[in-house]
Amino acid sequence: MDRAGRIVICGGGVIGAAIAYYLSARGARPVVIERHEIAGAASGKSGGFLALDWCHGTPLDRLARRSFALHAELAETLGNPWGFRRLATYAGQVREGRSSGRAARLPWLGDGVEITGQIGGPETTALVEPRAFTTGLMRASGAEVKRGTVVGLADGGVVLEGGETIEGDAVVIAMGPWSNFEGLPQVFGLKGHSLVFRTGDAIPAEALFLEYQEASGEVLTPEIFPRADGTVWACAISSTSGLPRDPAEVAADDGAHARLEALCRSLAPALARAPLVAKQACFRPVTEDGLPLIGRLPGMDGVYVATGHSVWGMLNAPATGEAMAGLILDGAAAHVDLAPFAPGRLR
Repeated sequence: MDRAGRIVICGGGVIGAAIAYYLSARGARPVVIERHEIAGAASGKSGGFLALDWCHGTPLDRLARRSFALHAELAETLGNPWGFRRLATYAGQVREGRSSGRAARLPWLGDGVEITGQIGGPETTALVEPRAFTTGLMRASGAEVKRGTVVGLADGGVVLEGGETIEGDAVVIAMGPWSNFEGLPQVFGLKGHSLVFRTGDAIPAEALFLEYQEASGEVLTPEIFPRADGTVWACAISSTSGLPRDPAEVAADDGAHARLEALCRSLAPALARAPLVAKQACFRPVTEDGLPLIGRLPGMDGVYVATGHSVWGMLNAPATGEAMAGLILDGAAAHVDLAPFAPGRLR
């Protein structure tokens, strides 16, 4: 394809932003169509956790390793306005209402939390603030951003709600769980709930993955991520409630945030007294076999898809963007084998 080609990217999340950035770096002219706002769905509300080797033994391993390296490279190249920071990462367990006694613990945690092991270090785990990363990458791409709702594909472009056609030399569908056009494998939405606390410097660069047994016996798996901007992101509660038509209409399940807040405030004194900055809900895009869709759509000339990254969207966005730029402009990705993610593998 002509390097100066006009590429229409449907979706202003982190995958769309990364594709726009790497296409622009190669001289192409990306046009991003977004109906809500840049980073307005899961890309602005995720944890932003990054891991080098947590996909070891799966088809995602090479993609994740390449992407982890690219995150560090992007932070250095673009001035790190999104708070890329390396972390120590721990696993632990809690039983509601019980003390852990003399068990291993971190100084900033309460007595009820037992640390069962370190599962990552600064060489293998890191964090970004996801909204800042997505918007920063989009800004650095210089892409034209157009507000609109994509309702279908047209010969040589896409059709917007209202009938307008946006033409391009290629089209990329990167709309997360809203990527369900005719001819694409099904993408589902898994809802997650999260909170953001303002803790200042009270919690060091230590991420935490817990098993939390409630008094009822139900086990939740909270994740606690301290960001460089003095906030802490926390999640624990997921559901399969219905995906709304518009990302702007995503709402929390009844009681989910109150339950999560009570859990978090019981874990550490710094969280017990910290003001809440945000209560969030979003849908992560997942596929039938758990792997993303990255590649050319069979039987559709010049149409590509990049979605379904589940919990690893923020991690794998840079390598996905780089690979998609290579696939569109050169016919193949240089650093990652995209065969396991080919859309044609699924119905």
